[in-house]
This record gives sequence, structure tokens and C-alpha cells, in this order.
Amino acid sequence: MKREDIADLMAFAIIAEERSFTRAAVRLGLSSSALSHAIRLLEERLGTKLLNRTTRSVAPTAAGQRLLARLSPALGEIAEGLDALADERDRPSGTVRINTHQSAAFLHVIPKLPALRHRYPDVVLDLGIDDGMIDIVSAGFDAGIRHGRHLAKDMVAVRISSEYRSALVAAPNYLNGKPPVRSPSDLLELDCLAWRYPTSGALLKWDFIQEGQRISVEAEPVFTTDDMEVLVQAAVSGAGVAYLLREQVATHLESGRLVELLPEMSVEHDACYLYYPDRRQIRPAMRAVIDLLKDGARQ
Repeated sequence: MKREDIADLMAFAIIAEERSFTRAAVRLGLSSSALSHAIRLLEERLGTKLLNRTTRSVAPTAAGQRLLARLSPALGEIAEGLDALADERDRPSGTVRINTHQSAAFLHVIPKLPALRHRYPDVVLDLGIDDGMIDIVSAGFDAGIRHGRHLAKDMVAVRISSEYRSALVAAPNYLNGKPPVRSPSDLLELDCLAWRYPTSGALLKWDFIQEGQRISVEAEPVFTTDDMEVLVQAAVSGAGVAYLLREQVATHLESGRLVELLPEMSVEHDACYLYYPDRRQIRPAMRAVIDLLKDGARQ
């Protein structure tokens, strides 16, 4: 079957339904003469007359009636398929894969899972946790979440959080009997718990604001890990002093399991951004997740 046959057969069905070339032409957005010409060519290709035309009416011939009986169910299925496609477009569905570091997963993604389920029940979110930097495209992810907006030029970055504040923390039972911490140099006398980058293995520098200047301290740790949640739990257990984000340990600070040291020297850190390849069209499911994650972020 040729492509023009499908269009002309659909036009034939509409003419038979309307019993009028004029009304059918209006529905199809064509002129009556163009529609009449298309049907004439269809009849020539099929070698049979499909419509009886008079000055007052249009009606299918016997052959046209038989064709219409076969054609109508097929056209109905096509219409249902198009309606289903429109529903899918309007109702996001499918799996969205996001690569994120652990902190963002706990702070910004997991708390929004109930809302995602409620608003978009047909969307499945697949999180890959990786604190290193990866190529999300080659790894098969739809998007990634990292700190800072300085990403690859072919990526679109959407802010999903406010800026963060650093927090130097320790458990009260660890600090008992220890000398007071009044400046970053006092950390040399304490047990430091440090985070290391998974990709390079380098230790995260501890930054502070002292006398209006940003300074970095290279702690000599007694414990290192590339897992932020492990680092938090080590601090809560009383193993030493850890340098984290205030937002990561907010509940522990509120409960008293941890106390903050040198809060007046806290440093501001970049917000979190969701990033994804710069494409003209974004799947509805992906758009739904983007809108949900950026909702509430202070711009």
C-alpha cells in the first residue's frame, strides 16, 4: 500500500461519514475540489467506484460500503493509538535515570519521592549514587546532580537547592576533656575525620573564613572515607571532628548528637544543580522530574 492510499482512504471514510464533500473538506482542511480530485485518483488506482455523487448527496457504492466495513475498525484503532500517544505525552511515564552524589540524594531527591509518586504515578526514578564525576551520557543516565553550575558546555544546568554552609562538627562525648577549639589551628590537637574524592583520592580541604579571609586547612586525619554518610556516622559515634555541610547534619545538630565548632567561620558552598544534555525535546517524564526537583530551590 502506498502512503497516498492511506491518506485517501481516510478521506473516503470521512466523506462517507459526512455524506458531503464540502463538510469533509472542512474537517480535513482541504478544498472541495482537491478532495474530489483525490477520491477520483483513488478510485482509478483501485479500479472501482467508491462513491455515488449527485448534486444533492454523496453516498458509498456497494463496493464502497464493503470497503468501509473493513476500513472503519482499522481507522478506529489508529485513532485510539493516536489518543493513547497523546495521553502518554500529557501524562509522564517511564524510567528516568539520574546519577547523583550521596548528599544530594539524601537532601533533595529522597524527600521528594512521595510527591513524585503522588503527582506522576507512572514515572520510575532510578538513582545511581556516585560521588565521583562521570560522563552521564556514555553511562546511560538521563541527568546528573552535582555542586556548582560549571559543567560541560553541552549541558543544561537547573538549580535545585540553595547554597550550602560548611559545618565543623563533633559529638559531645568526643569533646569532653578536649581543649576548646577557638581557631582552625586548634584542629591539630584533635582527631580529624576526612572525606576523600573517589576519583582522585585527594582529601577534601577544610575551608574557613578567618579575619575576612578564606583559608584552607589540610587536616591530618585518623580516618578517611569516600562515603559521606559513613563520615557522618563516624562523627556521631564520637570518633573525632568532621568537616561536612550544615545541611547534611542538621538533624544531628538539632538533636544534640553533634555540636558545631567555629560556626562564625563557616564557609558558603555552591548550590546543587541537576544537569542534562542540551536537547531540543525532553521526555515528559524527564520534564516532570526536573520540575519537581527545582521546585522550592531559592534562585
